[in-house]
Amino acid sequence: MTAQQTSLKTMLGIELPLIQAPMAGVQGSALAVAVCNAGGMGSLPCAMLSLQALQGELEVISTQTSKPYNVNFFCHEQPVVSAEREATWRKALAPYYAELGLDVTAVPPGAGRSPFSHEAADVLQAFKPAVVSFHFGLPSADLLARVRAWGATVLASATTVAEARWLEAHGADVIIAQGLEAGGHRGMFLMDEVTSQLGTFALLPQIVNAVRVPVIAAGGIADARGVAAALALGAAAMQVGTAYMLCPEASTSALHRAALKSEAASHTALTNLFTGRPARGIMNRIMRELGPMSAAPPAFPLATAAIAPLRARAESLGRGDFSPLWSGQNSSGCREISAAQLTRELMAGV
Repeated sequence: MTAQQTSLKTMLGIELPLIQAPMAGVQGSALAVAVCNAGGMGSLPCAMLSLQALQGELEVISTQTSKPYNVNFFCHEQPVVSAEREATWRKALAPYYAELGLDVTAVPPGAGRSPFSHEAADVLQAFKPAVVSFHFGLPSADLLARVRAWGATVLASATTVAEARWLEAHGADVIIAQGLEAGGHRGMFLMDEVTSQLGTFALLPQIVNAVRVPVIAAGGIADARGVAAALALGAAAMQVGTAYMLCPEASTSALHRAALKSEAASHTALTNLFTGRPARGIMNRIMRELGPMSAAPPAFPLATAAIAPLRARAESLGRGDFSPLWSGQNSSGCREISAAQLTRELMAGV
């Protein structure tokens, strides 16, 4: 074990150098608790939780594990609603609304996801989680100071070397090197050009060489061999998400589980259709017909509002045509076993 690996395990207070990736929409406290109790670090995705729901999930975690855990937030800036972009988006979706018997004019615009705020920090302060992680950069200096005040370690995702250096300079204690293979939202924040994105095993050693803080590898790691490869390239720990999505402790929907177990899971793509930001998911009808990346959706996270009714109606008919079926490029590690068993197997060679 390297000095960086030992240092990070001590910093985070974990037995195994494994962080379960926060996955909004497919997990809650149950998965986080299971991974914590198995010796890794469980994570709670908080970007889609109301303050009341956040309070409730933190209460559950605190009563079911004494181990440290991670809470994850987005820290994007809320965009101004553009009537022109909203109209363009609804026009693109109008044929699907007509097909499903829905009224495209009846959908109010909405955000769907909220950035980290002082109100959220108020809730966290009573629980003082050991780790707080961020996607899309870092929050304002005053919010970061509040997190540090209770002794939390700050993690943040980087998708380029430039982002890693920026995060280190602005207060991140640990960098998550998010490779292009990773499922869900890209953490990119310094630029929006997807051609800047690198695969995990190209990105990881470059970030390790560029920063002094520990680096966590994320993206495409689905078994013990992937863990060994990442460790060999200088990772202090792993962040694994997709492999946990079939575990019973995950709340992945039946449609999503079926997709992950099918041949469809072998074809994923980055798409901005579901939220307005690039995120990796299994190809489905709307991604094929509108193109995975499109100029039509409004800015993140405003695209969510108009696609939500289509998703709900199609899912009620047993179809995932308009559902964000998030998945990384390597779903081979997805198995219907307990999160504790999966955690142990991932770390078998460590």
